[in-house]
Amino acid sequence: MKNVVIGFLGTQLDMGKKRRWKPTLSLVSHDHFKVDRLEILFDMRFNRLAKRVQREIKEASPDTEVLLQQLDLNDPWDFQEVYGKLFDFARSYGFDDDRERYHVHLTTGTHVAQICWFLLTESRHVPAHLIQTGPPGPEEETPKFDVIDLDLSRYNALQQRFDQLSREHSDQLKGGIKTRNLAYNDLIDRVELVTSNSDEPILLLGETGTGKTELAERIHSLKLDRRRIKGRLVHVNCATLNGPDAMATLFGQRRSYLGAAGTERSGLLREADGGLLFLDDVDELNPNMQSVLLHAIETGRFYPLGSDHEISSRFHLIAGANRDLRSLTALGHFRQDLLARLNTWSFTLPALRTRPEDIEANLLHELGRCERDLGTHVGFNANARENYLDFAKDPATRWPGNFRDFSSSIRRLCTLAPRGRITRPMVITEIQTLQADWKSAQSNDDFKLVADVMGDAVSDVDPFDLVQLAQVIRICRNSSSLSAAGRTLFAVSRSKRKTQNDADRLRKYLGKFDLEWGAI
Repeated sequence: MKNVVIGFLGTQLDMGKKRRWKPTLSLVSHDHFKVDRLEILFDMRFNRLAKRVQREIKEASPDTEVLLQQLDLNDPWDFQEVYGKLFDFARSYGFDDDRERYHVHLTTGTHVAQICWFLLTESRHVPAHLIQTGPPGPEEETPKFDVIDLDLSRYNALQQRFDQLSREHSDQLKGGIKTRNLAYNDLIDRVELVTSNSDEPILLLGETGTGKTELAERIHSLKLDRRRIKGRLVHVNCATLNGPDAMATLFGQRRSYLGAAGTERSGLLREADGGLLFLDDVDELNPNMQSVLLHAIETGRFYPLGSDHEISSRFHLIAGANRDLRSLTALGHFRQDLLARLNTWSFTLPALRTRPEDIEANLLHELGRCERDLGTHVGFNANARENYLDFAKDPATRWPGNFRDFSSSIRRLCTLAPRGRITRPMVITEIQTLQADWKSAQSNDDFKLVADVMGDAVSDVDPFDLVQLAQVIRICRNSSSLSAAGRTLFAVSRSKRKTQNDADRLRKYLGKFDLEWGAI
């Protein structure tokens, strides 16, 4: 195959005034690299120099075909002009990869031209390798010559360094825990990409205890490392924003609002300026605060209480929620426009019970944390460890509080461990404690939920029916209509029926307990 080299005329270096070495001429001085055709891009203002370089190359290498390609540039340092004209040149060139091997000479031309060449070759608009040349060293006779192929495996090491950095960032988001669940690891990889490349809001969804707060803290640390923010993390529990001080807590308050000394407040949004604002349980905000918050997120400006002037605060935003915001929006409990603003990037953290392969890694993590807090080494006896892991990974173990339950369980075992050893009887006692707590909590939750709807009539409901009815009520309250609730409740059996009247089926079920959709 023929070697074809394309490059700019060196308007300074190719004159050879500062040193004898001329980069374009040096291309044909290497025995190991034969140049069959050399195409020199030149501006008409340097036509005489281009002709001279053409003659010099013909004298040094008679077999090299030298073509002069006129490419006039009004401003060789204007990126838009240089890239546009090189792009047009590449589009009209007519590359023949089967017969010719193309190279781009990077040494000549402005820095802008070099960047444009690199972008065009990397994107394969110019299917070429890159050539770098340089003058010979003090004790060398041959000029320097290096061919760079952006696809060569020799540059795998560079890519591996970037991949390693990306893995380190993902490990940082996982708290250093060596997780093996593929879905979770993929989710963290996506979070890492978004955190490193986007400043748009992030919405973290998932059951309570799935690690939303910890992930928000790690995202803040990663953004600091990547220099995307400079400020601190401000954690706001929206469930606590109620009562007369709620607006002042979030948006601040001028002293003139109450007229008493010491009543002025900067507000949490102002404190998050330049940093990251984490709105935990954002679904607990009342409609009025949702409206003011939306304006603050979109504009970076808001009015403190008692102020006639807006103040500014620019922050990265993470919002967390345990409930389905779509369902809340359908029921009118959450603003659609606020959800749309928060939902640019949405990630649902999986429950602990869906990640059995990560239980052991998290167990080691919790043991390490307990050791640091308690100041003593703690470990499981072999049979105790096996017993606990079997329980923890069992599909019947629901872990309703997810990592909160799991972390508390390990801490209890570590605190009570005699001489730092967790025994099998201790594990059995802990398992019994967890199961009793979960059963009691579930029973109480179901009873309270049904009693909220039926009042004293709940005493007439059998325990068998109580569990089912409570689940039906939960789904109804999270559904926009009777039909939507029916589709969810009868998702399996409805596919086997010739007629699918889900609303009527649900209405009849509720009728058994003298209940109606409106009452729920």
